[in-house]
Amino acid sequence: MSAGRALLVAAPASGSGKTTLVSGLLRALAQRGVRVRPAKSGPDYIDPAFHAAAAGRGGPNLDAWAMSRTLRAGLIAQALEDADLLLVEGAMGLFDGLAGGARHAGSAAALAADHRIPVLLLVDVWQQFQTAAAVVRGLATHDPDVRVAAVVLNRAAGERHAQGVSAAVRELGLPVLGWLPRDPALERPSRHLGLVQASEHADLERWLDRLAQLVRERIDLDALCALAAEPAPAGALAEPALAAPGKRVALAADAAFTFVYPHVLDAWQRQGAEVVRFSPLADEPPPAHCDACWLPGGYPELHAAQLARATRFLQGLRDFAETRPVHGECGGYMVLGQVLEDGQGARHRMAGLLGHSTSFAQPRLHLGYREARWRGEPAFGAADRALRGHEFHHSSLLDAGDDEPCVELFDGLGTPLGPAGGRRGRVTGTFFHGIATR
Repeated sequence: MSAGRALLVAAPASGSGKTTLVSGLLRALAQRGVRVRPAKSGPDYIDPAFHAAAAGRGGPNLDAWAMSRTLRAGLIAQALEDADLLLVEGAMGLFDGLAGGARHAGSAAALAADHRIPVLLLVDVWQQFQTAAAVVRGLATHDPDVRVAAVVLNRAAGERHAQGVSAAVRELGLPVLGWLPRDPALERPSRHLGLVQASEHADLERWLDRLAQLVRERIDLDALCALAAEPAPAGALAEPALAAPGKRVALAADAAFTFVYPHVLDAWQRQGAEVVRFSPLADEPPPAHCDACWLPGGYPELHAAQLARATRFLQGLRDFAETRPVHGECGGYMVLGQVLEDGQGARHRMAGLLGHSTSFAQPRLHLGYREARWRGEPAFGAADRALRGHEFHHSSLLDAGDDEPCVELFDGLGTPLGPAGGRRGRVTGTFFHGIATR
């Protein structure tokens, strides 16, 4: 196939099996010698790890609300510098995005339309027959700027079921490239923020190889590659997504701190910053030769007891904060506080660098796009620029503390949400995850 092409895999709804299909496609194409790279539409930390394991290399998140079109186009171009195919997994349903915003804002459909990327539609047909064709017709004609190029069926009961649905879809003039069977063994377990992380599956390679075999047997990969199209041209990236917080950044990186976007780290490194990883769960303090410390999100609520026992890490973090900036996003913000209450109601002492305490004892979903503006000195980005990103957590404030807030938050439609996060000395933190400066 020609170099520099892209294809977006989308579905009518979450839970349709997109990550399963994309992981299988990535592994099968890579095994065929196709230089394939993955990408993920929208804010998501978990699915890209499955993509990276399947393809043997990672790729960017592409967010149609938080990122400018220029930034997205630049990230697509960078991903295709050494790839034949960029395979993008959509988030949620094809047209699901920011409710009440501009047309399809933040959705996979907006990404496909903006960058002229054709859509491969995955339809879960379990307990459906000809109705599946009606669903396909609606999605394929909903917006003329979004080109649904072909269909794959998922969770078919068998060959007869798949052939019947395929015949109904082909009457619409759309090709059906194949189907996958209903098989609970293909599904991956989930927890409160999505799929259990790829790194936690001992059988991950075996699962990926099985998916790849199914894909080779049941999906026309030549036709799929032929559907991919060259995306809309991109200019040079005018500026990084987020400014680096320092020249040498200590990054917490282990099972408790996994949520950091590749495009953010890439932007820091392109600015000349060095990223130095350390593991709080291994009781490692922030490396002393670094000039800033970043605690990303993740699952500290699942490791709270171990973090509370990590005395070298906690004291090292306190010592670091006396002379250098420390910032925590979401899970990192929780660890910077006084107490973290786990799901069983046990309370664990954290770093105590900010005054708040958090709880996971009664999980409640906080989800949505956010725009943030710094109050005072920025931890990253620029004081006069808006930061776009999101919140995605089930923990809540047990005690808000009395620190000065570090940001003013707005929802995706610009509605003020008030001050948020905390600032004490050189330490800042918030539940907000930054994606890009706008």
